[in-house]
Amino acid sequence: MNDDTIRKLVILGGGTAGWMTAALAARVLGKVIDITLVESEKIDTVGVGEATIPPISHFNQALGLDEQAFLKATKATIKLGIQFENWLQQGSRYMHAFGTIGKHLPFCDFHHLWLRSRHDGDTSTLWEYSLNYQAAIRNKFAPLAQIAGTNLPGLSYAYHFDAALYAQFLRRYSEDNGVKRIEGTVREVKVRADSGFIDRLLLESGQAVGGDLFIDCTGLSALLIEKTLNTGFEDWSHWLPCDRAMAVPSVAEKPIVPYTRAIAHKAGWQWRIPLRHRTGNGMVYSSRYWSDVQARDTLMHNLGTEALSEPRIIRFQTGRRRAQWNKNVISIGLSSGFLEPLESTSIHLIQSAATRLIKTFPHRGIRPCEVAEFNRQSQVEIERIRDFIILHYKANQRRDSPFWQACESMQIPSGLSDKIALFRTTGKLFRDTNDLFADEAWQQVMIGQGLLPGDHHIIASALSQPQLQDLMANLKTLINGTVNRLPSHEQFLPDDRE
Repeated sequence: MNDDTIRKLVILGGGTAGWMTAALAARVLGKVIDITLVESEKIDTVGVGEATIPPISHFNQALGLDEQAFLKATKATIKLGIQFENWLQQGSRYMHAFGTIGKHLPFCDFHHLWLRSRHDGDTSTLWEYSLNYQAAIRNKFAPLAQIAGTNLPGLSYAYHFDAALYAQFLRRYSEDNGVKRIEGTVREVKVRADSGFIDRLLLESGQAVGGDLFIDCTGLSALLIEKTLNTGFEDWSHWLPCDRAMAVPSVAEKPIVPYTRAIAHKAGWQWRIPLRHRTGNGMVYSSRYWSDVQARDTLMHNLGTEALSEPRIIRFQTGRRRAQWNKNVISIGLSSGFLEPLESTSIHLIQSAATRLIKTFPHRGIRPCEVAEFNRQSQVEIERIRDFIILHYKANQRRDSPFWQACESMQIPSGLSDKIALFRTTGKLFRDTNDLFADEAWQQVMIGQGLLPGDHHIIASALSQPQLQDLMANLKTLINGTVNRLPSHEQFLPDDRE
């Protein structure tokens, strides 16, 4: 056998990133490679990634996880969307609801029909035609693949969960599937003189952990990808000015709503994530416009329930590692870059990187073409997510603080600028094939942020006014009837007393 064959995979760092990667690798590659994870209980993980997006269900299914067991183990709740409060103006509110909206025509998305209907005098909001939104605001949920009696999709959902409990859940899964865990702190990283590849990790205990391929899940410290290999970092703080987060848990809110809240404040925004045993809270803010004291006071004043601890500060820099895969190191999680959790993409980026690792996993040696393709895909993915997050900041009409004024006037990536201009003028939207977010996601955020198109697609004019009125009325009736028959969100959740 070729001496370059990849036989030993070493994951440095646990937490959500480490154990998600270990679990998927064990599930798919456990019979052909040796998998070791090194972590230290002395090193805290960030652990604030508690809100997810719908693809997480595909990850859990790929592992063969039972949904009810997962929900119970992680204190999870259902997430149907993200409600944005005060983002357009103080007092404004809209939701990025998951799933589809209304009913599309061939070559014509539903929002064009809604725009045509508005032109005819209808005052309905776009969200009256979203099954996910209507279920979310009425606190309803049950798994629903299709609306009964139709070919229309049912509910699309994700989860809120305790990230630390999820990591523990996946650790048990991984170890049951052959992953070897080593407790320890890295004292020194040994690099091969001939290639610059990492050869082994020397732990404080004196143990040496060698490997062929290393996964850096060391979070913001980026011990392997940056501190050892000096990969470089592309700074995006000129587009995403927030550089600090403050997190604090509080007593669980009742009722437990099936959506995340993102509440804008004068120099940042606050998250509120409902779990069964507590509420996750945090403030993402810019230290240029707010002191830590101002951020803390605003966060603690707007918790809603009693705090369970003192807030902790997380300092970060938005941007990406210039290469997510460098030599024989792949960075997964915060070591690969940071995007604030506005659209709950942190865990998804772990999931997609772990999946990409499996798809491009090197066999007989690490080949530059595989590395290049991995890096190309990861760059495109994170840049598209970056642009979606920038949209929330750029398209604001708040003029009550220097922070929001600076966001409104900032220069943005040309691709995003062109997308906004096209939508605002024509209502047309063309997303890239590698874009994580669906057309409906872009449409909701653009309309919610005040970018109401000045025109609609010509196909929407093919319906007569009575035909359009009947279609819109029937859709409302169908959605409302479906939501009325759903049980409450809390009825679906497992009983912790069992």
